[in-house]
Amino acid sequence: FLLVLVYEVHVYTGAKPGAETDSNVYINLIGMRGDAGKRKLHRSKNNNVKFRRGQMDIFYIKAVSLGDLEKVLISHDGTGPGNGWFLDKIVIKHKDGEEAQEVVFPCNRWLDGCQDDGKTERELTANSKYFMSLFLLAQRWRVQVKTDGDSPEPQECERNLVIYGSKSKSVELLLSPQTPGYVCFLPRATDEFIFETGDLGDVYKIRVSCDDVPGFEGWHLKSFHLEELHTKQELNFDCNCWLTLNKEEKELVKEFPAVTEDQEALPVYKYVVSVHTGDRWGAETFANVYITLYGKRGDTGVRKLHTSLTKGRKFQRNKVDSFLVEAVSLSHLQKVVIGHDGEGYGAGLYLKMVTVKESQDSDEEWVFPLWNWLDTHLGLCENVCEIVTVGKRLTASPKLPEIYTKSSGLWIMDITGSDLNNEEDPINLSFIFYGNLSCKKLPLQVTGKAIQIKDELADIGSIYKVQVTGPHSELKRPWHLDLLHMKHTGTKEEMYLAFDCWFNPKEDKCVELPTLYADQEPLPVVEYAIHLHIGDLKQADATGEAYLRIQAEKSDSGKRWLNSKNSLITFARGQVDIFKIKSVYLGKLNQVLVGFKSLKKDEWFLEKIVIKEVFYPFAAYVFIHNEWINRRSQKDFVEVAIPLKETSVTSPLVKNFDVKSRGRWQTWVHCTQVPEDVPDIQIVAFGRKGKSPAQKVQDLSDNPFLLTVGNIGDITKVSFVLSGPSLRRGIKIHKLQLKDLDTKQELGFHTEAPCLFGEDGSETVTELAAVRPDKPPLREVLYLISVHTGTLPASGTDAEVFITLFGEQGDTCKRRLRHSNFERGQVCMSEMRAVDLGQLNKVLVEHHNVGYGAGWYLDQIVIHESGKTDDQHVFLCQQWLDSGVGDAQMERTLK
Repeated sequence: FLLVLVYEVHVYTGAKPGAETDSNVYINLIGMRGDAGKRKLHRSKNNNVKFRRGQMDIFYIKAVSLGDLEKVLISHDGTGPGNGWFLDKIVIKHKDGEEAQEVVFPCNRWLDGCQDDGKTERELTANSKYFMSLFLLAQRWRVQVKTDGDSPEPQECERNLVIYGSKSKSVELLLSPQTPGYVCFLPRATDEFIFETGDLGDVYKIRVSCDDVPGFEGWHLKSFHLEELHTKQELNFDCNCWLTLNKEEKELVKEFPAVTEDQEALPVYKYVVSVHTGDRWGAETFANVYITLYGKRGDTGVRKLHTSLTKGRKFQRNKVDSFLVEAVSLSHLQKVVIGHDGEGYGAGLYLKMVTVKESQDSDEEWVFPLWNWLDTHLGLCENVCEIVTVGKRLTASPKLPEIYTKSSGLWIMDITGSDLNNEEDPINLSFIFYGNLSCKKLPLQVTGKAIQIKDELADIGSIYKVQVTGPHSELKRPWHLDLLHMKHTGTKEEMYLAFDCWFNPKEDKCVELPTLYADQEPLPVVEYAIHLHIGDLKQADATGEAYLRIQAEKSDSGKRWLNSKNSLITFARGQVDIFKIKSVYLGKLNQVLVGFKSLKKDEWFLEKIVIKEVFYPFAAYVFIHNEWINRRSQKDFVEVAIPLKETSVTSPLVKNFDVKSRGRWQTWVHCTQVPEDVPDIQIVAFGRKGKSPAQKVQDLSDNPFLLTVGNIGDITKVSFVLSGPSLRRGIKIHKLQLKDLDTKQELGFHTEAPCLFGEDGSETVTELAAVRPDKPPLREVLYLISVHTGTLPASGTDAEVFITLFGEQGDTCKRRLRHSNFERGQVCMSEMRAVDLGQLNKVLVEHHNVGYGAGWYLDQIVIHESGKTDDQHVFLCQQWLDSGVGDAQMERTLK
């Protein structure tokens, strides 16, 4: 039986303005043995009012022992006046047996529908685990820092220290004075700090960093001395380096290995991190890009990718940029976390992959493929992602004499995994090698930690992926497959495939990775979502064992079981069940094999299977069956082949559509910060041949509605028009997506302004340019408009004035001129943001007021694009807009 434990939850609300919340907050603790379920954080044990700015609140949660805590799900329901919340971190303490544990879950983000990414739920991952005995709950460190004599006078700049040990690492320790007003880091000074940490184990490195603040001249750091006050252990770090962006080595982060009598210092590497930007429209970014490398021996912390070793502007389309990241050796690399801050024009980055080598001379590199957008509006819809390595490859193809041919020689393959006792039965696995001509299956018995196989793998052509299936025998305990090292004796080609996966008892697994050749881009590993539609007929539901095998132009997915061994799966009538599998990109899918076995001889009515590529390259495949499986079958096991019925590829690579569009688009608009009484918003689409009539936006919460645009040609932009009174604040837009119901073409839209109708809600129109792969999106332009009121008596007006600009690429829709100072003889300046209209050709100006004082004598309107004062467009009027003068017109078209 499992013990019931009391978890002490410390919730730290951040110190930012508006960080506090009045919402109901919920938490779920997730550990190795399961989760505690969603719990409301009712009453703070140490504060009358919970979740105030800069406050720490303590809550107690009773739950069955969850084992090592791994994640926390934290959310709020958005009720109350101040519902946004800035969460700094969560620290959870509990005692399991004789050991006390403390786990830190950093957040440092908003949970707010109106800020950050608009999410009010976050999944937090354990940063560092402190396993502390009851007697020694913490380590106390005296840290002495020496600054060199030629260091500049200290400036306002945060300096941090992180200590890494064999058991854990410290949080970022802020090197700030213990007494207010005291100045640290003066030239030739030694400063002392006291810190408490968890039990870090044997310290092997420290990391020192300075904030990137404007005007920071740098810091010449001489040395660090650490003393653990309980054990009297002492560590010296002879640093003697500059932390600055002004000198040759532009570094604000430095790592130093520990030197002790009984162990050698670990080497310090200058890792070469290469960022491969993809070949797509809008692939480039001007944002700041950050990366963290993780290995078996710790991490590098977050590093800004400052200076590319490659000439030219960073992160441009189809370019590879390389950066030096200096760090103490991380041993085997495991993953990277890469992201950007989303600032600047075209912040989205289409990232093919990241490669990392230990030095500029190294002939091997680790590969981290993504093939996706880092963009809040496309692909993952995130600015940051974690990429697990698929392995290691040579940086250049081996140069060989011409007498060697591809076919001569052997592949020597070394497989490493977790230890097996001699008494344990061998593990039976199958390794399947897929080549461009055929594939070959090699059965393998794993008996120890490492094992080798040799095979020519002849006649299968160039190998592009390796699949591992099994175990085909009973396992007594889980077994971990680490690496497959492949080397060819003839061509000298070599690669390491990092499978890094567990084979568990009572499961039949199938995992695969692409091969990694020096001169080829690896195929991406794609997530496929499989939607099984069960018929809504009597007795259509069934219980049994089931598997799928997807067959495609490139290869097949292998047999993927939908249930684990010794447990059955039930398909309920009328339901859609969704399963996800990961596979090396299969290309165009052809058919699906479905296997089903039911001890009770259940009959199962399968209507159809829809398989979607989740992220890349965004296609959906439909396989229609509409028949019973297992009907009146005498066999124990039935397998049916379902051929492909239809495909909707929305891949950016597809340009030609066989079907003619009738101008009917399914439309998704996802907004937050929408007022309770939802305003009347119209949507207008502009194309190369014209514009659509205005239609009401029927949904702002990501539910699709139909937009009929007619025959307007390729859509170039979409305008949102506010019909009613102006808003008190803008509506946050997260997504606008259009899908043609006939051609299945999809359009995404970029917005430089994240709010509809401006942040303060004072504007009446917002325009978004279409992002398509075959043409660049139209740019956003700031038009400067000068309105000249005439000098005749009573020329001025107090009426609201509206203007529409027309150009060769459409119009701006009717905009209210924000200035109301249209007095006699005055020139009124206004700004208007719009998608580029091309050459301007006319202006429609109007006001709707009638009666005394509304009439207006307009002399002229002058328009130019911001930054282009020499290219001015003058539209003469020299007429009244007055219901009681001349032709009584209150609108004029000026050309």
